Amino acid sequence: MAGIYIERTLEPVLKQASKEFPAVVLTGPRQSGKTTLLRRLFAESHRYVSLEPPDIRAAALADPRSFLEMNFPPVIMDEIQFAPGLLPYIKERIDAARQSTGMYMLTGSQNLHVMDMAGESLAGRAAVLNLLPLTRRESEGRPHSRFPWEATGETISFTELSFGGLWEYAVRGGYPELASDQERDMLLWQGSYMQTYLERDVRSLRQVGDLMQFRAFLQLLAARNGQLLNLSDVARDLGIAVNTAKTWLSILEATFVVIVLRPYHANIGKRLVKTPKVYFADTGMLCWLLGISDPDQARLGPAAGGIMESLVVSEVYKGLLHMGMQPRIHFWRTSAGSEVDLVVEFMGKLVPLEIKLSATPRPEMAASIHAFKNDFGDKSLPGYVIHPGNVCLPLGNGVTALPFSAL
Repeated sequence: MAGIYIERTLEPVLKQASKEFPAVVLTGPRQSGKTTLLRRLFAESHRYVSLEPPDIRAAALADPRSFLEMNFPPVIMDEIQFAPGLLPYIKERIDAARQSTGMYMLTGSQNLHVMDMAGESLAGRAAVLNLLPLTRRESEGRPHSRFPWEATGETISFTELSFGGLWEYAVRGGYPELASDQERDMLLWQGSYMQTYLERDVRSLRQVGDLMQFRAFLQLLAARNGQLLNLSDVARDLGIAVNTAKTWLSILEATFVVIVLRPYHANIGKRLVKTPKVYFADTGMLCWLLGISDPDQARLGPAAGGIMESLVVSEVYKGLLHMGMQPRIHFWRTSAGSEVDLVVEFMGKLVPLEIKLSATPRPEMAASIHAFKNDFGDKSLPGYVIHPGNVCLPLGNGVTALPFSAL
C-alpha cells in the first residue's frame, strides 16, 4: 500500500484560499502530509522548492531577493521556518502585485515559529490553514462526510468497525505514512518520530533546555490524558517551576501534539481560569508514550477510557480544522458532579457528546446530556452518546447513541 494518496478534507478549502489570497500558509505537525497535499493539488501550476537542505537555506538567507527572483511565483516553498528571513521579501513581492492570488504556498512544521513569523510579515496577505494527521473519515476514503449534527433530517451513515479494528486504529494512529502502508513497523516509526520531534522541533525552542525532562513531561501528560490537569502537581512531580510547565504545555499545544480542552462556561473569561483537560491529538503517539502496542492491551487496560475519549476529541478537532474552521470545543462540569465529555460549538449551536466504553448503549448513559440541556434551557439541542460498537439508537429527548465511526 506504500505510496497511496489519501484524499484530505482540506483540499477544497485550500483550493479556495489559493484563489482569494496572495499567499497560503499551511502548518501542522511533521509528517502530517502538508507537502504531499500541496504537490498533489498544485504540481502543474506551481514550481517547488524545499528550504530544508542546508545549501538551499544558505542561499535563501544570503541573498533573499535573488533567491526569490530565481524561484518566482507561483511557487510552493516547503519548510519556511528554516528561512524566516525570506518572509519580509515575500511580503515585498506580494505588495508589488497586490491583485495576484496563489503566488506563494508556504508550509511549516513548527507552528509556534511559523505563526509568529507569518503573523508579523504576511498579516492580511495570507490564509493560514492547518493540516493534522488523518481523521477516520479521511483514512476510510470519505473525507467530505458530514458530522452527525450537520446532517439534520438525514440518515446517519457509518462504516461498521469491529472492536479489534477500532482499537487497532487507536494504537496505530492517523499519520499518513502508517495509514497508507500497513506493513510499516509501527513502533519503529513512532519512536523515530518522537525522537525527531524532540531533536529538531523542540530543541530549537529556547524555552526547553532539558530534553529528557521535557520527554518526562510528555509521558506524565500521557498518563493523565483525559483527566483534569493540575499543572502545579505536574510541576512538583517533575521538580520544575509551574511557569515552565505552562510554557511546555503551550509548546505542545502550538505544535499540535496535545489538545487543551477547557470547561464550557457562558462567561468566556471564566473558561480561561478553570482547570483544563489535555488530550493527545494522535492516539498512536499517546499509546506509544504509555507503552501500549497491542489493541487488546489498549482496549482492556486502565487507559482504555482515556484512549476512547482521545479518539473522539481528536476526530472532532481534526475534522473541524480540516474544514477550515477554528475548533471551539470544551467539556462541561458542574459542582454537583454532572459532566459532559465534549461540547462542540458549531454554527451557533452547542452540541453535547458523551463518550462511553460500552458498545451497548442504554438510556441512562444520556443522563449528563439531559442535565446539560436542562441547564442551558434548550431541550431541542441534539445530543450524542459515542461508543465503540456499531449500534445507532435513539435514547430519548433528542439524544442518539452513535458508533465512533459515525463521526
